[in-house]
Amino acid sequence: MNDRLEQFLAAENITQAAFADKINVARASVSHILSGRNKPGYEFFASLIKNYPSLNIEWLISGKGKMYKFEEYTLFDSAPKDEPVSPAPAPPEQDNPSPQAGNNPGQQVSVETLPAGAALQNSPAMRHASRIIVFYDDGTFEEFGK
Repeated sequence: MNDRLEQFLAAENITQAAFADKINVARASVSHILSGRNKPGYEFFASLIKNYPSLNIEWLISGKGKMYKFEEYTLFDSAPKDEPVSPAPAPPEQDNPSPQAGNNPGQQVSVETLPAGAALQNSPAMRHASRIIVFYDDGTFEEFGK
């Protein structure tokens, strides 16, 4: 476990002393745990969980799973193969499906009458993708649409 604790400190880019201060334990306690001299107790784990809620305690204790409970992915990361990718949630239904334009209440608005860059208000049903760009890991891209 002490090796994984060292990995965690490195991932968090935090020193032993700063870590001990953050979880409110004696600095010597952290040093003794990392050296293998002492084993962490309940207070150590309770404070660790409170101050680092994203840390996967099962990983720290047993080495099972990943270091963090929730991995964050950017647009360009690939999702883990063992986790399904969820589709984006559908936009909420609107009570009034006709969008309103600026200062003209009640005026029907079509996509063609909006100025460039204007956002449709209250009308997720009228929004359509006009262009999709797919970026590949080899640095190339493919564009679909206008």
